[in-house]
Amino acid sequence: MDKEMNYGRDYKFIPATSVGSGVGIEVLPDLYCYTNQIVNIIFVGEPEAGEFVLVDAGMPHAAEEIISETEERFGRNSRPKAIILTHGHFDHVGSIIELVDHWDVPVFAHELEFPYLTGEKSYPEPDPSVEGGMVAKVSPLFPNEPINIGNYLEKLPSDGSVPHLPDFRWIHTPGHTPGHVSFFREKDRALLAGDAFVTVKQDVLYKVITQELEISGPPRYFTPDWKTAKESVITIEQLKPEVAVTGHGLPMSGELLSESLAKLVREFDTIAMPRYGKYVDHEIQ
Repeated sequence: MDKEMNYGRDYKFIPATSVGSGVGIEVLPDLYCYTNQIVNIIFVGEPEAGEFVLVDAGMPHAAEEIISETEERFGRNSRPKAIILTHGHFDHVGSIIELVDHWDVPVFAHELEFPYLTGEKSYPEPDPSVEGGMVAKVSPLFPNEPINIGNYLEKLPSDGSVPHLPDFRWIHTPGHTPGHVSFFREKDRALLAGDAFVTVKQDVLYKVITQELEISGPPRYFTPDWKTAKESVITIEQLKPEVAVTGHGLPMSGELLSESLAKLVREFDTIAMPRYGKYVDHEIQ
């Protein structure tokens, strides 16, 4: 393993799960959503084509599971062309070092995420005081120190294109993190939203476990800039996506998606934004 690469000292297995854990859903022929504990990773590419990318990299200590699922879908010894990140929180990069070491593939992220992926800067600490349920209360257990992906890390192109995914473009959707991005494909209006919004109330333990479908803003305990997060949801709604895969919860499509997103925009301050918490009234630099 590349000696330059390392996780934060606080990275560890997090014993959180959901009924969806270990389940894969073929959302479209070339979009496969797989739930690793409580977070979704997405394979983009049709199995028979042989070429695909992986969006996000799951929870800590999940590399074997992710490699196994990759080979189940794409064949023995298959590997993606790249790993592309929506952002760098621990549940989206938890197994990335083992994966790039195994596959020897580049990792693409927005340049504003680089400090958190090159060992320079920790994310703001999770907020256990925020309005929400049990997951918010235990969020101090979640890793927030930076990781270092070393020479594997590359910037997403400034023109909005996505390497190895010519039909997609990336859209800057910050608020949850400074360099958070979502991915959109015009031809079928498919959206990979990351945590810009989610389809399960991520801070409520019961709903995380049962994966109860409910549109929500980004996870409350890990979102330091609510003004910008709201602007990102407005940007996404204006794309009029037909199908969305989010970082947490089940895929959503059609009328349910369009109506839910419109409602989230209209009622963001009550649906998404917590009434109290240390990041509610001021943003963290």
